[in-house]
Amino acid sequence: MNTILSEEIKQLIVEACNLNSIGVSIEDIDVDAPLVGPDSPWEIDSLDAIEIVAAVEKKYKVRINNVDTAQRLLKSVRILTDFIDSKISDPVVV
Repeated sequence: MNTILSEEIKQLIVEACNLNSIGVSIEDIDVDAPLVGPDSPWEIDSLDAIEIVAAVEKKYKVRINNVDTAQRLLKSVRILTDFIDSKISDPVVV
């Protein structure tokens, strides 16, 4: 996993979901913890997931058009980082 990219993505998530308002910083985000849903330690919900996808698409110039793909990619920061790392140089529709 690209740790520099992972840190960028954690920062993007903190900003997109306004997690700093509840005292969450990038250091608090475990790359393997469930990112979205009832098991998320940061209570990231489906509306936050939309914000994350929009921010990722804008920053990294990737397209995530499929809900199933978005759900799979948002299982953890590690999974999202690995996807972006594999696509970062070539915008792709999935």
